[in-house]
Amino acid sequence: MTRFLRYRTAPLMVLLLVLAACGGGSGGSPEGEGGDAGDRTIAVVTPYMANDTTRLVIELFEEQATERDWTVGVTDTAGDFDRLVGAIQDAVSSEVDAIVLGMGEPEQMTAGLNAAEAAGIPVFAIDAAAAPGVLVNVTSDNEALGRMSAEDLIEHIGGEGPVVLFTHDPHPGVRARAAAAAETFEAAGIEILDKRHIEVPGPVDNARTLSQDLLVSHSEPGSIAGIWAGWDEPALGATQAIEAADRGEIAVVGIDGTDFALEEIGKGGPFKSTVAQDWEGIAALTAELIENYFDGEEPEQDQYTLPGKLLTADDAE
Repeated sequence: MTRFLRYRTAPLMVLLLVLAACGGGSGGSPEGEGGDAGDRTIAVVTPYMANDTTRLVIELFEEQATERDWTVGVTDTAGDFDRLVGAIQDAVSSEVDAIVLGMGEPEQMTAGLNAAEAAGIPVFAIDAAAAPGVLVNVTSDNEALGRMSAEDLIEHIGGEGPVVLFTHDPHPGVRARAAAAAETFEAAGIEILDKRHIEVPGPVDNARTLSQDLLVSHSEPGSIAGIWAGWDEPALGATQAIEAADRGEIAVVGIDGTDFALEEIGKGGPFKSTVAQDWEGIAALTAELIENYFDGEEPEQDQYTLPGKLLTADDAE
């Protein structure tokens, strides 16, 4: 069983029942103000549980929390940010000790973050953004990820030919990667033929459909040299469309370092590389920052970034 197939989660309702039995949480008060750091309740909220890497990092965080005897409840809103605001407000009402935002754009959940701040409940973000109402964001160096993947695509297309970008602007990390990739292509004189938004949930299917349409409208060999994807799932969808259309001259790169991406890269087809993110490190650092907060120590900065690593066919082998 690969690491991306391991998954477990407890819905927020379970957390609420636990809180009711225990008489509620401590309202996020640090350990220095009273309370037991080993008896804490954490609400994890996310709009992107359908994404493999979101599931992975939340699972890894749950493992960190279990080691610390924290109770964790996870709520997925399947891309619905209105529901996400409601989930944060529900967590505030249940007086959890901390809230973890599993990706998403904080600007789209201001009402929920304001409620948490008013209640004195800290919000820790994983791969989201530093923003008002978020105590700290732990993520990758997304600009570096975008540059790294763009540079590799440029190499695979021989430094010439138009490229297409697949992105998802509601995700701050993907948005930053796409901006850095675009700057890299422009600096190298590479034409950006098109930039397409990928829907979530369903990024593989959506990217495959968009790629099919692009391949029809740009049917001449060389009319598309490469496809840059802001994460691995749309890269997979693009690869499937390219192979079905017998357009193997088009190169594809992704970001995340997923097992399925490495499997495709290992086949020697259109999917050329991915950039792995240190999800284990991100989950561990998030848990450490929360633990420090419970001990009365607030983060020294509002965002921490970890480096990524380019993975190619050599790594797939």
